[in-house]
Order: sequence, then structure tokens, then C-alpha cells
Amino acid sequence: MRARIFQPPKNAMQSGWGNTRAWVLEFITTHARRPDPLMGWIGGSDTQTQVRLHFDTKEEAIAYAQREGLDYDVELPQPRRVKPKAYADNFKYGRIENWTH
Repeated sequence: MRARIFQPPKNAMQSGWGNTRAWVLEFITTHARRPDPLMGWIGGSDTQTQVRLHFDTKEEAIAYAQREGLDYDVELPQPRRVKPKAYADNFKYGRIENWTH
């Protein structure tokens, strides 16, 4: 069984960075998903894909995967680039664009 270890990204619907510090181990599906013949909903027989384990550090998640004998892939998070901005920059003298109101 193969697992994926990663830090979840920031929720695009909110500005906060909550729930992005923990590391998550989730299992990768091994069987193709198929539509249910009665309802038409997509599903599968692999129940391991419903399991998500949360760890405080990447090393804890890797140790768990090794202890359980799981093959795993570690996905490192992209570095966050913060551009400092100030409201006063809209009115500075050397502004490149024209200021219109």
C-alpha cells in the first residue's frame, strides 16, 4: 500500500492559515473508482482512501509509515512568498501608475 505525506495548503475560501501546520498521511487509491449501478455515485471498494492521519511533524509521519511497512512519498510544501504592502504606497510621489479616484 502506498501513502502520501504532505502539509495541506491554505484554504482558498478563507484568509487564515489554520490547519496548515500539521502533516497529513493519506493512502493513495489502488483500485479504480467506478459508478454505482443503482445511484450512479462514484465509489470504490478501497476503504483506506477514507483514512487521513494527522501528525505534528514530518518525521513522526515518516516514522509511522516505516513502522507500518508502508511505501510513502513526501511532498514538501512550496515556500510562501510575502510581498510587503502598505496603503501609503498608493499615494507616494514616485508611483509608476497614475492614481485615479
